[in-house]
Amino acid sequence: MLDHGRARPGLSSAGRRVRGRTMTRTADAHEALRTALDGRVVTAEDGDYDDVRRVWNADIDRRPAVIAQCVSTGDVVAAVAYAQAVELEISIRSGAHNVAGRCTGDDGLMIDLSRMRGVVVDPEARRARVRAGALLADVDAATQAYGLAVPLGAISHTGVAGLTLGGGMGWLSRQAGLTIDNLESAEVVVADGRVLRASADENPDLFWAVRGGGGNVGVVTEFEFRLHEAGPMVEFGFFFWEVERGVEALRLMRDVVGALPRSLNAFIAFTNAPPAPFVPEEQHHRPGSGPGSHRCSTS
Repeated sequence: MLDHGRARPGLSSAGRRVRGRTMTRTADAHEALRTALDGRVVTAEDGDYDDVRRVWNADIDRRPAVIAQCVSTGDVVAAVAYAQAVELEISIRSGAHNVAGRCTGDDGLMIDLSRMRGVVVDPEARRARVRAGALLADVDAATQAYGLAVPLGAISHTGVAGLTLGGGMGWLSRQAGLTIDNLESAEVVVADGRVLRASADENPDLFWAVRGGGGNVGVVTEFEFRLHEAGPMVEFGFFFWEVERGVEALRLMRDVVGALPRSLNAFIAFTNAPPAPFVPEEQHHRPGSGPGSHRCSTS
C-alpha cells in the first residue's frame, strides 16, 4: 500500500468492527462502508463510476468493486479495515499518474485520496505539510506565495504521493536532490489501523521503508517536506531535435551536462512535440528528442 499500488490485505477474517459496526461479506457491506466514511463511496451502480475510476493512462481500464473517496485520515483507517474484513485487495489513488496503473485494480477496493489536497506552509521553519491527494500544482501555489518550493516533478497534475514514494526527480533535483530526499516526516496508516508518524527519530524503521524500502507497509496520508528558496524568476528553454537527430541530441547532453552549475537543471525526453504555443507549428505532434533546461533565481 505504501507505493500507492495494489496490496493484499493482511487479515483474512470474514468480519471486523469498523466505527462500532461489524462488516461482513454480505449485500449490505458497501452500505456499512458508506456509514463508516465521511467521504463518498462509489460503485459500478453510480452514474459517474467510469469517471471516478479513470486514470491518466487511457490504456488502463480496470474496474474496482468499490471506491472509497476519503476526506480524512479517519476515512483511510476505516477503508483499510473494511478491505480486510471483506478480503478485498487494496489500491491507492493520489494523482493517478502511474503509467502502469498501479493505483487501480479489478474487483478490489480503491482508496481514492484525491479529495485530501490540503497544503499548510510554515515559512519561518521552511516546512510544508501536504495531504496525500495533493497535486504538484497545489504545493507549488502554496509555497511560491513565500518564495519557497519543494523539489517536485515536471508535470503539475502529477500526484505528490506517488511522485514522492517513487523518488521524485524534477526541476530542482540538481540543487536540492530528489523529492524523497526532502521528506522530513510522514503520517502513515498501518494495517492494524494505527496512525503513526514516521521520521528519523520516530518509528525510524517505518521512515526507512517510506523512503524506498518497498511497498505494502501502510498508506501515507500526509507528508512533511523541507522547503528551499526558489523564484520568483524561473527561466526555461526547450530544444527539439527531429527523431533522425536523436544521437546528436544525446551526445550534446553528454558533453555539456557535467559542466552545468547546480542552479541549472537539464533533462532529455523522447516524445511527440506538444501542440504548445512555444513549439513551432510545423513541429507539432512530430516525434523526436526534446532536451530542456531550467534555472531558478532567488534574487
